[in-house]
Amino acid sequence: MAQGDELSHSTPNTQVGFFSDAGELGGSHPQFNEICTALYEREIISLAHSEIKNLSLLRRRMGGLPYHVKAIARYMVNNDNTINPSPLKTDTHNGSWYSKQSAKCPGINHLDDVEKREEWYSKNAGYGLVVPVLVLNMEGSHIELDSIDMVNQDNTQLHLNKNGWFANTGECIHSTTQRDDLSEAAALSVENKKLLRPSKAIMTAASCGHAWSFKSKRSPRALSLREMRLSTQINWKNFTLLDR
Repeated sequence: MAQGDELSHSTPNTQVGFFSDAGELGGSHPQFNEICTALYEREIISLAHSEIKNLSLLRRRMGGLPYHVKAIARYMVNNDNTINPSPLKTDTHNGSWYSKQSAKCPGINHLDDVEKREEWYSKNAGYGLVVPVLVLNMEGSHIELDSIDMVNQDNTQLHLNKNGWFANTGECIHSTTQRDDLSEAAALSVENKKLLRPSKAIMTAASCGHAWSFKSKRSPRALSLREMRLSTQINWKNFTLLDR
């Protein structure tokens, strides 16, 4: 699956009637339209500032907006009544999740659990699983949501839809910018990525866009529509694949 393909769902819907399909679950909820508007506006701004040069890809992304925006909004307004409720709170005005931010990035504390991470992914890695990736760069750290779209035959390496190949140990593979040293000095010179083992603290931080400098908390980053869609597919019971 090519990067971003999961957001290229085609739909005949137009902007007219974008928020309210007759009989649609969640469409009559008083906060449904507000969430849709926030998500739609944020993604339009993102697309306007993107470097997409392929007109066909841009059309697919635009065409898929109604489907994905409404799917996210339905999940958010019906969260308490779903079989897989999120423990997070809904910010309807911004179309996002929020929760108390920890003083330090929780992913940093999990960098040394290599054996546990390898064991967990060897057992649970599968197509479509939502996973967290720690990103360290010159601005600090944050955790991104990504999904597995390929696992090798001996289940020792997996490919993420956006971030590429990782070993079950969490190491990024085939990256010219990747370094084993995740010290502050290394992060200032290159961007480092580590596949983390999911936990409630880690997945909460990723879903809420929590970010940190090297000394303190930073303002949360706005999740892309793709990450918001992935946040609705997290199995909050044990972070394994959801039963479809």
